[in-house]
Amino acid sequence: MKIGISTACFYPELETEAAARTIKLSGAACAEVFLNTFYEYRPEFAKAIAPDICGLEVNSVRVRAESFEWQFFAPSRRVRGDGFYWLDQIMRSARLLGAENYTFCGAGYGEKLDCAEDFDGLSGYIRGAIEFCARYGVNLRLVNSCGGVYSRPYIFGELKKRCQQLTGALDLAAARKSGYPYTMYLKDMEGAISQVNITVEDLKANAELFKRLNGIGFDGAVIIDAGRGADASGLKSLSEFLKNIAD
Repeated sequence: MKIGISTACFYPELETEAAARTIKLSGAACAEVFLNTFYEYRPEFAKAIAPDICGLEVNSVRVRAESFEWQFFAPSRRVRGDGFYWLDQIMRSARLLGAENYTFCGAGYGEKLDCAEDFDGLSGYIRGAIEFCARYGVNLRLVNSCGGVYSRPYIFGELKKRCQQLTGALDLAAARKSGYPYTMYLKDMEGAISQVNITVEDLKANAELFKRLNGIGFDGAVIIDAGRGADASGLKSLSEFLKNIAD
């Protein structure tokens, strides 16, 4: 189990590249690089910042899902094409940053498309995105969220039945906002979960989290996502504390 920090903790006080350098200097085991703008999605950006953060393990990349991820599920081929255009840019960036995972939300799926839970159709769309990412050596993992594809605890299991290569990420803050206990999402993703995003608030409220993770054989990354404007020294202390608990 690795303890990492998300660059989102420092945004907008620090731009993404400065946040990544800060995480590198903190000595964290790994990082999640959160790309905030279309400018940052481009491989030219990743190529420019890669030398500065060389040596930092980038476990995953994540983007502002509402910007384009809903397009993967659109009935229009042109709209889906736009989505895959940006996914191609992000996958090229992920490779340049050394990231093996893309944390996928699909924000606005139901809101923008007014879709019923057609799991056969939905799994087909997701399978296409997974296979697209795999061409770049990147694993797409579905994260729970309030306004995305995985908004209720049973959805992952239904999709997994139809898309065996699907893996998941647990976002405790999103679970709290959804009104469902995080344990329901954890059980739904059991055996296929490879990342957990946690805030300080979640840690205080869920003291048994690491015991539960160990109980299901979790051996992925626990990413501290403390919210904007976080203190670097405080995050370093927190990551060291979590590492001791995890060990």
